[in-house]
Amino acid sequence: MKTNHDYTGKKIFVGIDVHKATYSISVVCDGKLVKRDTLPAYPQRVVTYLQKFFNNAEIRSAYEAGFSGFGLHRHLKENGIDNIVVHAASIEIGSRDRVKTDKRDSMKIAFQLSANRLRGIFVPSTEMEDRRELSRLRSTFVKDRNRIAARLKQKANYYGLIGPEDSQKVCRQWIERLLRQPMGPGLRHVVNELVDQWETFNKKIKELDHLMEIQAVEDEEKEKVYRSVKGIGKTSARILSNELGDMLQFSSERGLFSYTGLTPSEYSSGEHTRKGHISRQGKAVLRGILIQCSWVAIKHDPNLREIFERIAKRAGCKRAIVAVGRRLIGRLRACFRNKTLYQVQTTEAVSEAILDEVVA
Repeated sequence: MKTNHDYTGKKIFVGIDVHKATYSISVVCDGKLVKRDTLPAYPQRVVTYLQKFFNNAEIRSAYEAGFSGFGLHRHLKENGIDNIVVHAASIEIGSRDRVKTDKRDSMKIAFQLSANRLRGIFVPSTEMEDRRELSRLRSTFVKDRNRIAARLKQKANYYGLIGPEDSQKVCRQWIERLLRQPMGPGLRHVVNELVDQWETFNKKIKELDHLMEIQAVEDEEKEKVYRSVKGIGKTSARILSNELGDMLQFSSERGLFSYTGLTPSEYSSGEHTRKGHISRQGKAVLRGILIQCSWVAIKHDPNLREIFERIAKRAGCKRAIVAVGRRLIGRLRACFRNKTLYQVQTTEAVSEAILDEVVA
């Protein structure tokens, strides 16, 4: 006969492994696994389950960020359950752990949550999440257009329709020259089809640009701050604003750098400290925009140029421009905190200690 345990006043830690059809749930209390189940992937089923078996308990839960987004998180919070969403890379894995199952994954999350070894990522508001859909769709369409352009170039090269000196990007003028070339009926059909696809994506990108311009008008205050940097244009400003907002949700620069994936990995032992590649957490498009803007910014900001040149001498241009990107986004966060526009810093003493932290 089963006995119902009383968890009144107890702290309950719930690990949830989220999949399309099911939620695998593990519950830890007082350092012990007390319950484990698999539920259909409906957020309300999780709430009902926890309220049924752990009524009057203090419940904390966590699950990995992934394809399912933040719907489950918001539903849990609305029903009084203290939930966090964690980055998959932050969940500790044992060196000899060779078995991976849904139950094991949820159990790891539950035990690490109970030991206070998990930190939640930033969860955007529903409004912020909706606004960024436009800029993310635009980035997808740009990739698709570039893919079509690469196929057009490949066909033109394969059939000798362009010479080896042709380095022009695919544009309407380039396409018009290509279409004037003599082709067989099969190749003509393929080229026309690719051109139609390229034109379609080009049109869709322009439509999204128009919608993002409307966003910029509605988001005037943040737009002014981002556009005050010479190197951040209207499209870049929209992407940064939609992805990062005013950055006041980050309590420190370290949290901001971690979110953008610009934090260097570290391998230290004893007296030796070695910095590795950046973590690459977060959206790749965000890092790409920051790096592109940094290349332009160093042409206009003498201080950023100085930082770049110092670091490039000992660590190379790639690490140097990442360091500039970190410094740039950190200064933008300070602008939002101080409610000021970005100003070029012509005379700033940059200590070696700070440079070592930024780069290495």
